[in-house]
Amino acid sequence: MASHALARLPNPAHPSKHQQRTDATRKALLEAACRIFARDGFEAARLEEIAASTGHTRGAFYAHFENKEELFFALLEQEANQRLDELRAIIECVANPPARLDALREFYAERAWDPHWVMLMLEFKLFAVRHPHLRARLARTHRRIRKSLNLAAIDQLMPRGIKGAGKAQESRKVALEAVLNGLVLERAYDPRRISKTRLAAFLRQLFDAVLTS
Repeated sequence: MASHALARLPNPAHPSKHQQRTDATRKALLEAACRIFARDGFEAARLEEIAASTGHTRGAFYAHFENKEELFFALLEQEANQRLDELRAIIECVANPPARLDALREFYAERAWDPHWVMLMLEFKLFAVRHPHLRARLARTHRRIRKSLNLAAIDQLMPRGIKGAGKAQESRKVALEAVLNGLVLERAYDPRRISKTRLAAFLRQLFDAVLTS
């Protein structure tokens, strides 16, 4: 009898059709949100349109997310995990420290070729700044997500040429992210002012100046 009972238990490796549909709906909502946030801006994006574009109702949206902020954080976590997986794969494939540093520099510079997520992050941060009563909670959630990404595992793979640790290292990361965001925004505003090639070249120079000096 025990073996028969065990056989009827759900196998996590093979989710039920209901779970597959639930996962598919959530994925579709995230994809729609990413597209509509980028097109309309975070604050102007409407939950009804996000849900409708996936063929679902507003009620289906609330079955997965409490509000638009939670949807954004789920999107942030998904995108950050994807980028970390890409970075980990790149670094682990290179054993030589100088080559690893070169690979890390290219990973940073190439973010200039895909401004989509940078613009979304800027939209969300502007929303937080415009709503002071929400800013502290939103910042705490953002920090929690960053902590959950296991960045320490990535840091252990970093080449020795990158100096500093703890707060000093974090300050360098903040500086690199801030400059990248600002330059991507400037290019989106006036593409004739700085080309993509020049932007990527500048980011490579900045990487060396900030992380290896």
